[in-house]
Amino acid sequence: MNVPMVKTVVASPDVGTEAFFDRARARLCFDIPPGLTDAGIVPLTGDHDNDAVLRTIAQEKPIRPAAVLIPVVAREQPTVLLTQRAAHLSEHAGQIAFPGGKIDATDASPVDAALREAWEEVGLTRDFVEPIGYLDLYGTSFGFRILPTVARVRPGFDLYINKDEVADAFEVPLSFLMNPVNHKLGRKQFRGTTRSFYEMPFAERNIWGATAGILRVLYERVYLK
Repeated sequence: MNVPMVKTVVASPDVGTEAFFDRARARLCFDIPPGLTDAGIVPLTGDHDNDAVLRTIAQEKPIRPAAVLIPVVAREQPTVLLTQRAAHLSEHAGQIAFPGGKIDATDASPVDAALREAWEEVGLTRDFVEPIGYLDLYGTSFGFRILPTVARVRPGFDLYINKDEVADAFEVPLSFLMNPVNHKLGRKQFRGTTRSFYEMPFAERNIWGATAGILRVLYERVYLK
């Protein structure tokens, strides 16, 4: 079993509002990685970062291009807007997630898909959102190729939860999510083997799996590269 690669970390990254957005703008862009739709290219980041067996599973699955929004709310102390998926959904029911979903043929771009999904799921309107750039493409063991859009969200928005898809929406301090001390390594049995994954317990919720993995990639991209 593989475990996440150990990298040099900064103990307390500066996550002040402008400091974070300045670093993100300097490191992100809107180039669409070919692996989003090319099954022959395995994303450099994803579930397989933690377990080699998941790389094989990901290669066997039909690819499912998806887009999510990482909505960083520009409060005095920035936060990230997350959702809890509805309990009745067939996939990842009840889990903590970013607003997002599959990229439709009618979407002009992955950014457009992420913004559309954020509106459909929680009523976040586009006029409050300033996209900054794409994070690294993230592959999952279910075949999803997730392209996250990091965005600055202006405070003052109202949310309207679509209960067909989302049970709740809430904000988590960016300082908590970007502190590597809170990036725990969880383990569970999966298809007869022990799977490793990131998790970030916060209050009564547990942020884990792809959502925690993407947040870890955000930390590494903004603060380590």
